[in-house]
Order: sequence, then structure tokens, then C-alpha cells
Amino acid sequence: MATDIRICIPGERIAKAAECKASGGTYISNGYICASLAGAVKKYTDENGDKLVQVKSKFEDSVIPSINSLVRARVTKVTPRFCKCVILTVNEVPLREPFHGLIWRQDVRAKEKDKVEMYKCFKSGDIILAKVISLGDALSYLLTTAENELGVVVATSEAGSTMIPISWCEMQCPQTFVKEHRKVARVQSQYLNRT
Repeated sequence: MATDIRICIPGERIAKAAECKASGGTYISNGYICASLAGAVKKYTDENGDKLVQVKSKFEDSVIPSINSLVRARVTKVTPRFCKCVILTVNEVPLREPFHGLIWRQDVRAKEKDKVEMYKCFKSGDIILAKVISLGDALSYLLTTAENELGVVVATSEAGSTMIPISWCEMQCPQTFVKEHRKVARVQSQYLNRT
């Protein structure tokens, strides 16, 4: 039951955060709910009586990462200060076009942030689970793996085999038994694909 519909563009302020809650296609900035995509603004009341505002694009099946979205990404480049990646899915929904993500060194772990060595956490080609912590800039979203459930979920060894996690910081090749350092995710059953 929509009560008000209008068109907006990304970044446009659409409501005060004190008046209603942000829903899909929106984010909160400086006390305002802003649009994260172009589309129609819909204000409505849910079954609990909460006033919500969302933005729906004409492309219903397109998904855009928002703050706290769980993303699956492929690592493309690792440097001593950050890791670049390509976001493949948002909240388990595959993307038509990938987005770019960036994980800063201080966002890899929750503790001992100053001791993080990026080359011991990620390698190019790894598939990771991460959360969006900021919309970043025009080039990439800022991501974090600073939770036990976040980190590397799939890694390939130099021999070409899929590695097996043996601890929170190591994976092992089942073919050569070589161990490699990674920031391993403790994957919960709801994130495993059942085939």
C-alpha cells in the first residue's frame, strides 16, 4: 500500500532518518535517508506499524550493494596496504555486472589490526565472503572481513586443487599437502550451496 511515489537519483535526500526507516535502495547519511539508485521512491507502513522508505529501479532484478550487505567476491590484486576484488553476488543474488570492492588492511581482522600482512590473508583468485562497510567512492565499495564468518571460502593451490581449510589462518592443498596462509572464513551452513 504505497502512499507516495516520486522519481529520484542516486545520492538524493528522500526523507529524514528520524521520520522513517531506510529500506531497499537507500542508505543513511548525515541524518537523512538517501537514494542509492535511480528509481521510484515508495513510502509505506509495514505490518509492525513502522514507516519505511525504499527506492525501486525499473530494473527489478538488478541488485546494488548497500551497507551491511553480504557479498561474495573474487580477489584480483593484493598489496601490502589493501586488497582489490570484484563483487560477484550481493546477499546471494548474482550480479549482471560486477562491482569493484576494496579491503583495507585495518578491515581484515577485528583484533591485532596492526599485525595484518595482506599477503598472508588473500591471494589473487581467492573467493571471499565480505560485508559492505561503506559505499566508498565512484570506483569501489569498501568491504570488511573482520568477522569469523567472513574471509576466504574458496582458494586454489599452485597445483590447481581446491584447498581445504585447516585453521582460521591456514588452508592446505589436498594433492601436495602444502599449507598456505589465508584469512579463512568459518562458513555457516546457511551460506553453503546445496547441490
